[in-house]
Amino acid sequence: MEYKLDNKQNDKNKKRVALVTGSTSGIGLAIAKKLADDGFIIAFHSKSSISKGKELADSFENSSYHQADLSNSQNTRKLIDDVLNHHKRLDVLINNAGISKTIAHKNLKEASPDIWRELYEVNVIAPWILISEAEDALRKSSKDNGTSCIINITSHAGVRPKGASIPYATTKAALNHMTKLLALSLSPDIRVNAVAPGLVHTPMTASWEEAHHLWRERAPMKRGANPEEIAHIVSMLVSNTYITGEIVMVDGGLNLT
Repeated sequence: MEYKLDNKQNDKNKKRVALVTGSTSGIGLAIAKKLADDGFIIAFHSKSSISKGKELADSFENSSYHQADLSNSQNTRKLIDDVLNHHKRLDVLINNAGISKTIAHKNLKEASPDIWRELYEVNVIAPWILISEAEDALRKSSKDNGTSCIINITSHAGVRPKGASIPYATTKAALNHMTKLLALSLSPDIRVNAVAPGLVHTPMTASWEEAHHLWRERAPMKRGANPEEIAHIVSMLVSNTYITGEIVMVDGGLNLT
C-alpha cells in the first residue's frame, strides 16, 4: 500500500530528500516515518534487513532503499553516491545507525583495542565519511528559507559517565563534540545538531531490565521514551532554520537526578 501525504504536511518539503541511516526498525524507522509525514522523500538504509528496506521504500511515495555496511569505509562512501544517483539531491542527513558493546566499566581488559576500533568505525568514522561525502550536495540544496541539516543520534552516555561500556560512551561523546565542531565549520549553509536519547523502548532494549528499573525509579517521567518521541525532536530540529550546534538530551529528566 503506497504511503500518501495528508493535508497537514509541509508542501515546501515535497521534493526534499532525507537519508536516515539504520532506518528499517527502532528509532531510525520512527524518524523516517515522521519525516515522511513532514513531506520528505526518504532514503532508507540498513546493513542487513534488505527485504524490509525494500518494502518500506515501496510503501513511502518516491522513497528508496540502500544497503550498506557502515563498518566498511568504501560501502559508506558508496551510500551517498547511491542516494544522489537515485534522487539527484540530498537535503537532510540523519546519522542514526550505530553499534554498542556491553562491558562492565570496571572490566578494562575486556574492552580490547579491537572493540574500540569496531565501535569507532561505525559510531564516529562512518558519520564523518557520510557528512564529508554529502557536504557538497547539502550545500547545493540549502536555501535561505530552509537550510540543509545534519542530525547525529548520539546518547545520554555521551554526556554523562554512563552507558553500556566505556568504549561505546566515548564514541557517543566524540560524535557530540564533532557535532559542535561541524556546526561551526559548515555554517551557515548546513546546520548540525545532535539528539542524545536515554532509554528508548525498542526490541533491542526490551531485555534491559536494569535500565528499565532505573528509569522507573529515578527518572522524573518514570519511563523510557517511545521511538516516536525521539522522532518528534528530530523533526523539530529539521524544521527549525536557526538552531545549530545543540546536543538535545531526551532522557525523561534522568540527568536531573
